[in-house]
Amino acid sequence: MGRAAAFPRVRARARRTAPAVLAMLAGLSTLALARCGRPRALVVGSKNFTEQTILGEIAAQQLERRLGARVTRRLDLGGTLLAHEALVAGDIDLYPEYTGTAWSSVLRLPPPPDPGAVFARVASEYRSRWKLVWLRPLGFDDTFALVIRGADARASGIATLGDAARRKRGWRLGVGYEFLDRPDGLAGLQRAYALPLAGSPRTMDLGLLYKALEADEVDMIAANATDGLLSVLDVVVLADDRRSFPPYEAAFVVRSEALAREPRARAALEELSGTLTAARMRRLNEEVAGEHRRPADVAREFLESLPKPR
Repeated sequence: MGRAAAFPRVRARARRTAPAVLAMLAGLSTLALARCGRPRALVVGSKNFTEQTILGEIAAQQLERRLGARVTRRLDLGGTLLAHEALVAGDIDLYPEYTGTAWSSVLRLPPPPDPGAVFARVASEYRSRWKLVWLRPLGFDDTFALVIRGADARASGIATLGDAARRKRGWRLGVGYEFLDRPDGLAGLQRAYALPLAGSPRTMDLGLLYKALEADEVDMIAANATDGLLSVLDVVVLADDRRSFPPYEAAFVVRSEALAREPRARAALEELSGTLTAARMRRLNEEVAGEHRRPADVAREFLESLPKPR
């Protein structure tokens, strides 16, 4: 979100005139750039969790490589609505988003009757309401994932949420705070499955869910399908056999004005379409969150692993 600049103390009159001077200088700077034929740098944003930071860095580095131009990063902005508002306001030019999140949290549409039509409807609504463009998906679906211990799954033969709904003993469910409030979260889950619960769900930070599951403090958690720990822990993601969750295809959302300003940006970003499987995204997330590598380094290695464009 950026920090306010720190200025030394000046006289009251100087403080009153400073905003006007800064505005004038900003205007002159913009005019000078326009005269030189140099548009402002593209600004890449992201929400404030590991996967988003990685995807934002991948987008920024891809644009720098393909366009040969400087890209400004405003990663780790905050939650969905903060990132969306920054995009609409023009504070950023693009950020990674998920179709299910756009459907339920931004557009606030009812559960989709046809999950296959979610991308087309979301793209159409964003274009007509805000002149925002959804690029072709990156290749993975980061849907909600209800996860249990591998030993419990093997002992009970539970593989799907439908199986879990038939268990007589109530589940001790651990969830993140957002899962309780989102219409596509607990409400949607219980509408489809009516899981037997042992008391109210236990809410906690997302980073604590897997620790609580390992420590037997809960026996089911509402996590995400691309969590890095899914690639290293003995756990089972229960299949959503009644399709209670909408698809959460990941894609970059871009201001149409930015694409007009830099026409090559779309082709550069869509070189990434279809390149990320859920398993690959889990691995990238684990490298950052579990192995404490820098997102910039993980993003660079991912881009270097892709086939060279023809």
